[in-house]
Amino acid sequence: MRERIELVFLGVFEPASFAEFMRHRARRLSVSAETRRLGADRVEVTVEGEGALVDMFEVACSLGPLDCLVTDVSRRAA
Repeated sequence: MRERIELVFLGVFEPASFAEFMRHRARRLSVSAETRRLGADRVEVTVEGEGALVDMFEVACSLGPLDCLVTDVSRRAA
């Protein structure tokens, strides 16, 4: 079943690095990811795709690239 959610990541980010990381993971998981906000302490992204793949995207981004630290993530229906 397809799902559309908004993810909010909080932490310490190198915005360009995290954006590239999200794009790469979205392509690998065949989900669409539209960045809504990309800052040094908060990233908001709308993700759409198969439910299990959306969940995998959330987990992958929670681990993030080495130069970013995700301290919290929340999700809500988009």
